Amino acid sequence: MYVPVAKALIGHYRRHPFQVLLVWLGLTLGVALLVGVMSINQHAQTSYKKGANLFTNPFPYVLHHRERGKRIDEQLYISMRKEGFNQCVPVDLHRTSTEDDQDIQLMGVDTIAMFAFNAANPTSSLSTLPLTEGMGVQWVSRELANHFGWTEGQKLILQEGKEIGPLKMMDGGQIGAGTRLLGDISVIRQLSDHSGFALIYCGEMDKAKRDELREFLPPTMTLSRTETAELGPLTRAFHLNLFAMGLLAFVVGLFIFYQAISLSMAQRQPLVGIMRQLGVGRKSLAWVVAGEMLVWLMLGLISGNIVGLFLAQKLIPTVATTLSDLYGANVDLTLNWQWEWGFYSFLLGVCGFILASGWPLYRLLTTPPARLSKRMSLVRFSNAEFRWQAIVAAIFIVVAIGVYSAPQSQAQGFTLIALILISGGLLLPFLMWKTFVLISEKIKIARLRWFLSDASASLTYRGIAAMAFMMAIATNIGMETMVGSFRSTTEGWLQQRLAADIYIRPDKVVAEQLSEWLEAQEDVDQSLVQWRHEIDTAQGVVEIYSIGTSKEEREALALKVAIPDYWAHLHQSKRILLSESLAMKFDVHPGDSINLPTPFGDGWKVAGIYFDYGNPYSQVMISNRSSLIPWMHEEGRVGVAALLKDGVDETQLVENMRNQFGLQETQVSNQREILARAMRIFDRTFLVTDTLCTLTLIIAICGLFFSTLATELSRQRQYSLLRYMGISGRELAFLGGGQLMLIGLFSALFALPLGLLIAEVLINIVLKYSFGWTMSVSYFPFSYMTTLGGALLTLLVAGGWPVWRLIKRSAILSFRDAQ
Repeated sequence: MYVPVAKALIGHYRRHPFQVLLVWLGLTLGVALLVGVMSINQHAQTSYKKGANLFTNPFPYVLHHRERGKRIDEQLYISMRKEGFNQCVPVDLHRTSTEDDQDIQLMGVDTIAMFAFNAANPTSSLSTLPLTEGMGVQWVSRELANHFGWTEGQKLILQEGKEIGPLKMMDGGQIGAGTRLLGDISVIRQLSDHSGFALIYCGEMDKAKRDELREFLPPTMTLSRTETAELGPLTRAFHLNLFAMGLLAFVVGLFIFYQAISLSMAQRQPLVGIMRQLGVGRKSLAWVVAGEMLVWLMLGLISGNIVGLFLAQKLIPTVATTLSDLYGANVDLTLNWQWEWGFYSFLLGVCGFILASGWPLYRLLTTPPARLSKRMSLVRFSNAEFRWQAIVAAIFIVVAIGVYSAPQSQAQGFTLIALILISGGLLLPFLMWKTFVLISEKIKIARLRWFLSDASASLTYRGIAAMAFMMAIATNIGMETMVGSFRSTTEGWLQQRLAADIYIRPDKVVAEQLSEWLEAQEDVDQSLVQWRHEIDTAQGVVEIYSIGTSKEEREALALKVAIPDYWAHLHQSKRILLSESLAMKFDVHPGDSINLPTPFGDGWKVAGIYFDYGNPYSQVMISNRSSLIPWMHEEGRVGVAALLKDGVDETQLVENMRNQFGLQETQVSNQREILARAMRIFDRTFLVTDTLCTLTLIIAICGLFFSTLATELSRQRQYSLLRYMGISGRELAFLGGGQLMLIGLFSALFALPLGLLIAEVLINIVLKYSFGWTMSVSYFPFSYMTTLGGALLTLLVAGGWPVWRLIKRSAILSFRDAQ
């Protein structure tokens, strides 16, 4: 009994082959984006834990300077070798850019030391590498080379005109170099005036050997494990936002899947009604349809995991570069499928499958056979469903109001966004249906009245796809607004904070002398000395930053709120300024007292709170007249900033300063370079999010396109009768395209305020409690019009093309095929 029933039901797809593509597309693309994001997040977290730094990481320990940015003296390494620490290899790092503005990081190792390491560790993977290829060779993982479009043997030309290479490619799993190019340390020496080393990696050592090395090291050096698990908390917000975008894409794909299943069930209602009248039981129908859905689920999951892995492999270089720029993380580019991704996608797929196919299947099995045989029954069902959806949407809106009234948090922000999107999606078909019906009742022109009535009836087929389309547009508008507001705010903040023209990081012993030398130069208007250090608190690492009394330093403060006459209080009493994120962690306001660990102690008053968008740590600002300055001089690191007179070119001044004080290239930066690099990193940070938003919108457009195509093909009989009644083929093409354009325009206009509301939640709740930042919302009408215009133009083509295909055939053939 099951086989004839299955043949009859599955035979539906032979007459409607586009529905096969629609069902497969919705679930596959939704699962693909979710799996892609999950794999990127999990792979990055794994890289943090295992520390994918060099080759396959045979160096479990790393030696570095206690002060960030300070280098290890070469003489120390020579002394270590003399003491017998042959398992240690010096490493240098250098950031630069190619001539086509691709940011890269070079990692140089001492090849001679590597030979000694291989001799002492013959089982290491390093011993299999051809280290004698040549000093100029740069090893690069195939994944990174493919991402940048590099080829084997190619030489890279840098922005300063120098050349490195040739490139040699190896599998990322073999060299594990992540986003770095690996070569001999001499290449970095030729590109910069570095002296010493950035790091010294050490191989396996027992506890006695480690203790011996620690006793040998000077107090300024520290030995630690290379694992970078501390990156997890720093990058948590980044990965959470990425996962939220993947989950949204999955929901949009699920809507497309639901649309296809609902349409398939609806078109088979007459067939099921006839079969029920012929004696086929509900149990047989239920088992056959459930088996069909299970096949679709497995096909969608398998193809979704394959496409998701491919997508993750394409996106991982961009994510790795972003995490390297923001947090110094070195994420391996070799990504392999993990069973956990398939398991999670299976669980979500099953839940989505139940939600997507449960109601259409229930409706198909419980409706009386006589009603199923009637062609208009689906329209009546849909009208009732739209009303119920509107009631559920109203309930979600009430819940959203209650959630908004609760204490704010990051989770609350994501919950609000989900409630806004779900309630908006459920409400859209009802509002659209009611609007079309009400307008059609007021219009006297017969064709327009029929046009709107038919458009409202077509929501039976197009309603769910319109919901997905609306959600995708709302998400795009919300992300465009958030990213644009964030970018404009960050750029303005940087321009205010970077008040000086030149920034120098000298050794402490020459800082005062350097400042006096700058003051004596006729091109320099003023020099400023600033001290920095970090302390550990219960709220995490806090950076201590000193500030002087000059007008320029006061104007460079991006102050949010402060007590009256805060500047005088800051420099004359036990007062401090807090960054916005730290003030939120301590839950304090200007005028409140705050307690900090030694050497601060208790009883510090908060004079003001300032914006700080560029610091992964929280920050405290103290006066250069504070009693803590001697401690800063002893423990901290120093920076000197120079303000030049108008019209002065700093090139000669910087050259003279470097020669005078023996400064390295990396110790001197100018305002333009810092601002340009910061904005370049910012744009790259949101590139992955933009890509996911675009893919989500493409999924929604494809869903609406294929659902329209399937709908128009199923209405061949109606179009044939209209042509017999005298309506031209061109008018029919405008009918199909116009109805879809009307639905798309209604969805887009509905999505616009919804997207702006999502942007408000993203900026004022999600960003605030993810990073501790607040900012004003900016609006970008031209960007919105571009997004909406491109989507609607695509829909116009989607609506007109299937109708045009139908009218190219003769009316009698279309009428015969529709029977």
